[in-house]
Amino acid sequence: MRVSDFRGRLSLLSSSRPAATLDALRGLQIAIATVVATVAFSACTTKPLVPYSTDTPPLALVSASQAGILDKRGRFREIYCAVLEARGPALPDYRSCEDALTRVGAEPAGTGSSVDLGPSRRHLVAAVVPGIGYDCFKPWLNPPDTVVTHLRLSGFGAMLLEVDALSSSSNNARQIRDALMSMPAPEGAPRIVLIGYSKGAPDVLEAIVAYPEIRSRVAAVVSAAGAIGGSPLANDAEQYQADLLRYLPGATCTSGDGGGVQSLRPATRQAWLAQHPLPDEVPFYSIVTFPHPDRISSVLKSSYDKLARVDPRNDSQVIFYDQVIPGSSLLGYVNADHWALAVPVARTHPTIGALFVTQNAYPREALVEAILRSVEEDLAEPAYGRSGLCRSNRHCGPYAAIRPGRSP
Repeated sequence: MRVSDFRGRLSLLSSSRPAATLDALRGLQIAIATVVATVAFSACTTKPLVPYSTDTPPLALVSASQAGILDKRGRFREIYCAVLEARGPALPDYRSCEDALTRVGAEPAGTGSSVDLGPSRRHLVAAVVPGIGYDCFKPWLNPPDTVVTHLRLSGFGAMLLEVDALSSSSNNARQIRDALMSMPAPEGAPRIVLIGYSKGAPDVLEAIVAYPEIRSRVAAVVSAAGAIGGSPLANDAEQYQADLLRYLPGATCTSGDGGGVQSLRPATRQAWLAQHPLPDEVPFYSIVTFPHPDRISSVLKSSYDKLARVDPRNDSQVIFYDQVIPGSSLLGYVNADHWALAVPVARTHPTIGALFVTQNAYPREALVEAILRSVEEDLAEPAYGRSGLCRSNRHCGPYAAIRPGRSP
């Protein structure tokens, strides 16, 4: 599609006339499909998503226990289920706990301990780093502040750390550093929980490694559907496709340094992980999107099918094992596609949701609360040591891609 045609279709969507019909909505379908810059415009291409190359660090696909990942799914399920049961239908897009999480392999049993749903003792603050293109479509999306409002009821906080929409992870890492250092130094234990969504996750990892001065301000790092190992779809995408987002109604974003798509390519991410051990003093956690195929929105089915040529266990943008931080604590597998986890399209644009983003409903408020409660509980344990290391005979059963990324 030419940029002029793209802009023309978007102008129909920004008008109030009945002209914003199916043809205009199909224009938006293409616009939305470039949000992560890895959605394929054509699902019929036959070239390999992972091209032949010897320019790669040595890799292996092993069980999570062998990758130094601590399986905490049992306890996280207890906490998430307790939050969902307590908040119930009062939250948007409520689901039962069994439907909200995906059971993968032999999930460990919970601890049986009670779940404290009272006010937060540590008052953790979720600082979310969004995915590629977010600053471009944020004005159109006009997301509600329901997550922030909900978390405040329990003594938690939340904020969005703004980074360049289309720039590289190294560029955005510096912006994360600057944002954190501009905040008052914490009195006592740090409260900031950096949550990286999609490309925001590698942005966060690069910040933690490149700028050690921020580590004393960070209580934990969480990958939420993070492109930790990249996405094979990015091998078939170009930066100009991501740049189309600059023409969305109200967008003020720029191309930045033009490195957004490159930062999502598996070779880029794997090489970075191999060369940059993660620090031991910061605990790392992973939330993975592992949807049942019928939970993939219709607009994302073509990218899901394309990525399924590599592995059908994907969320339409990232394969499940590429979402896990090496040496992290695995909290859970979420039964939601890539957008449903964090981009509430259907809530603010119900017509688009009904036609294209058909599986966008998910109880995000409860999920973020459960993440923060899990981290807070974990940090309070006296025996808490180096994040993500399997201790004693703890069971670590699911599969994850091992990427050299933590010093022994």
